Order: sequence, then C-alpha cells, then structure tokens
Amino acid sequence: MLHFEANPSCFLLSAALWVKPVTLPLADNTDTLIFVFQTLDYWALGMPEHALTSRGMRALELNAEYFGVSRLLLMENAGHNVALEVSSRFKPGKSVVVFCGLGGNGGDGFVAARHLSCMGFKVKVILAGKNKDILDKATLENWRAIQFLSDTIPVEEVYDSALASETTADIVIDALLGTGAKGSSRPPILQLVERINEMKAFRVAVDVPTGVDADTGTVSSEAVKANLTVTFHRTKKGLEKARKYVGELVVKSIGLPEEFEQFAGPGDVLLVAKPRPSESHKGDFGRLLVVGGSETFSGAPTLVAQTALRTGVDLAYVAAPEKTAYAISSLSPDLITIKLEGRHLNPNNLETLKPYVEVSDAVVLGPGLGLHPETREAVKDVVETVEKSGKPLLLDADGLKGFAEFKRKLDVPLVLTPHAGEYAILTGKKPPEPLLEKALQVQRTAATLNATVLLKGPVDVVSNGKRVKLNFTGNPGMTVGGTGDVLSGITGAFLAQKADCFEAAVAAAFVNGAAGDFVFEELGPHMVASDLIRQIPSVLNDPMSHLKVQKARAKTS
Repeated sequence: MLHFEANPSCFLLSAALWVKPVTLPLADNTDTLIFVFQTLDYWALGMPEHALTSRGMRALELNAEYFGVSRLLLMENAGHNVALEVSSRFKPGKSVVVFCGLGGNGGDGFVAARHLSCMGFKVKVILAGKNKDILDKATLENWRAIQFLSDTIPVEEVYDSALASETTADIVIDALLGTGAKGSSRPPILQLVERINEMKAFRVAVDVPTGVDADTGTVSSEAVKANLTVTFHRTKKGLEKARKYVGELVVKSIGLPEEFEQFAGPGDVLLVAKPRPSESHKGDFGRLLVVGGSETFSGAPTLVAQTALRTGVDLAYVAAPEKTAYAISSLSPDLITIKLEGRHLNPNNLETLKPYVEVSDAVVLGPGLGLHPETREAVKDVVETVEKSGKPLLLDADGLKGFAEFKRKLDVPLVLTPHAGEYAILTGKKPPEPLLEKALQVQRTAATLNATVLLKGPVDVVSNGKRVKLNFTGNPGMTVGGTGDVLSGITGAFLAQKADCFEAAVAAAFVNGAAGDFVFEELGPHMVASDLIRQIPSVLNDPMSHLKVQKARAKTS
C-alpha cells in the first residue's frame, strides 16, 4: 500500500514555476533570497519522474539549501513526520527504540526520538558508532539536543557488535542508513539490522530500510524487514522493487517545494562531478575535440578548449584552418592544434578530422567557424562523421547556423546552445518573452530534435524535451563576447566525462553564470570572457560558494 501526502505549498502556488529572483531584506535584518513569481503552468513543463534516485534526492536537498530551505529544517520535518506517523498508530506510553546511524538518516532518527518523547512515548536511542564520529552538521545539531535529554531519552553507543545489549520495545525505528548507502552493511550495522529483525516489535524504517539499495531495490547481505517505511518528498526507485522489506509505504512532505526541481543549483554540479581516484591516468577524464575558427575568429575555439581544460578534461584538441591553428598554438601551449588545409573549414578537411573524432570523447562544433558556403557544407559532413562515431556533439554559434539548414534528429547525444538570435535561425521564430511560453517552446524544440537545448538569456532555459530547468546565475556584464564559448567549453567538458546531456547542460549553465558572478563581484561589469575561466575551479570545488553572492545581493537590494 502506498500513501502520498500532498505538499500544500505546491497547490497554493498553483504549481508555479518561479522566475527571475530578486532579494528583499526581512524585518528581522536576516537577508533571505526571495523570488517574485508569476503563475506558470508547472505541470505543462513536464513533471520529473514519479520516483527519485538517491543522487537526485541529494542534489535536490543541496539545491533546497541554496534556495533557502536548510538541511536542518528538512531533517526536522522528516523526523517529526516519522514521529507523527508512529503516534497516529500507537498510544503514548508505548516503548520505542530508535537505532541511529552517524549520518543524515541518524539525524532524522534523533529528531523522531525527541518528538516521540514529547508525545509521551518511552524512548531510547541506540547509536551505531561513537558520537565523536558524527560529521554531518545537521545530524550533529540534533545529537546535541539529545544530550540534554538523557533523563528521558537514554542513549547507548554501540561501536562494537559485542557491546549491544538485549533490547525490547513495542516499536523499533530503523534510522541507521539512508538512501545513499550502497553495498553490504558492515559491523556494527549488520548486527544491529539482525537485532532489529529479531525484535518482536512493530518495525518502522526511515526513508529506506537499512540494507536495501534505494535505487535498485537489491539487498547485498541483510536488510531490515519493516512493517512501515516512511519516505520523504517522493518515493525512491528501489522501494518499489523491495516490497517484502518495505512493508506499507508512506510518502511524507518535508517542505521541499516541487518548484525546486525546476531550478539549476549547486546540486546539479555534484551530479556531473567525476571523482579522481589516485590511480587515474591521462585520458580518464575525457578528450574534447573543438572544431572551429577561421581567418577572423581565432579566440572563440581557444576559449572553448581552455575552458574545457580548466573544467577538468585531460586533453583538448582544436581543429582549425592552418593559419588560425598556428595563432591558437601561440595563444596557449596547453592546447593540441590540428592544422586544417585552407582558409576556412571545408569538406576536404574531413579525412584529417576523422581520426581525432574517433579518439575524442565528445565534439564541440561551431565556435568562430564563419559561414562560407564550403563551411556550411562541411558542417553537415562533420555532423554525419560524429554521428557515425557515436560521440556526443555540441553545436554552437556558426555550427548551429549551419545545422539549421538541414536540422534533423541525430542518433547521438546532442546539445544545442543558442542565444535568442541563433534560436530564431534554428527554429524560424524568436523565443517569446514570457518565461512560460519560452520554456514551453524550448521544450517543444528539444523534443522535435531529440536534443538538449540550452537557450541562453537573463534566465537560461534548458530542456531535453521532457524535463525543463531554469538557471538564474549570471549578470549583465556577461553580455561581453566569448562568455557563450566558455559555456560551450564547460558543457563539452562534462559531455567528454560521460555526463548525461541534460545534466551537463544544466550544470554548465549554473557554473558559467556563477563564475561570471564572482568576476562581477571583483570587477563589476568590466569583465572579459577569459576572466570567467579562472573562476571555474572555485565554483566546481565548492558550488555552494555562490550562495555568498546571493547574500551580498540581498544586502544591496
């Protein structure tokens, strides 16, 4: 049985999609980012999938914190909901044992224990580990609260399975491991799971039964066999496949507006971040081929490739007409240049390009190409070559204009990054001004071309034909030439690192705008595109660092 609790705020807002943010100081002098919204048809833009993945939930929680709903508040709401669910089924005076881990799931358990104690239940907490090993900030805050309640909520620390004492209770709550846990449980968790299953008590799992993979529903060793699972915001994919462990499933709101799932944020950057293990080798983090440049434009492909390197690819190739390629080589020793015969890209260059298409992990086509008739013809040839190779392709600038002449669905992952003028060339009509209409039109274009479209503007609109996300980072100083090339470089780098097209485009839009905002904080509007490149590592290393820009704007609004 599956129960959903509606999120009242979503109905109150008529499932609104918020638009451009402004900041207003609150009366208590706390500066908070507040969005002025117009009522938009949130449902028309395509709801995210019914069930969330664990990584999707982590990203959403981080984005929520960025937009003003803290993890501490989400944890409080989650734990309180568990307590309410228990109190709706049992009368006060019943005994409850809450098994808590050291992470966020354990924090939910601490909150549930506190609320249940206030409701008149006899509560005990068993901590799986030493309290000094609690590192999660929100969990630590709730652990501190428990410390002052030792007379009413006794705590037993079990960091060795041999230390676990016999425990009886009417109700047992599993808050050991949450949605992020993978693989087999280790001691003392494994032994505590066995203890929970042996107890003659009503078993409640918080978010997901410990031992069940929240994404796949698989159980590697032992898992809690719950009578009731209380999960949050939306159900998780694995819960639907592990019914014998889940029991009754209840989905509770924890105050996460569904609108947040339409906004780009720091969590989207984490979705595409690729870990670098110590045994990594050259090439493990992607090779990007940039095809661009002409007699007039040597800077555009250079910016794309330099940005890709700074974003994290291992190798960046730039294929450009011979004289342009030599100019690019003189601009940066970090780039590998491929000298193409002629003064512009032409069909005769195809044989030279093919080996580099094959060794690359993704291709960016278009920056600085120019629109010579031979170049237009060559764009079609290069697109077909990339399509045969199966590599992801990003089309921008003149590459987009050339593609507009023969546009069709491709059999490879495709990202298009037009500004309003290029979008008009691609589709034959200008994007409308109202945000809803613009978003819907971009969504239709993406569906028609089976592509991810990133329409650049004061509010970036990203769609893969199903989902739509809006990005609010960036500033008017970024109207300077070349910032779109930086965006292509970030997106191309994520594609070369095997990121999903939609996730790559959303993350890139956020990073590009955030980098521009950091430059604006330093230089005001007196920026050039290359200024953004040096700020990219700061955003990638700590996407939440952009929050200070939001707060600074709040103080000056």
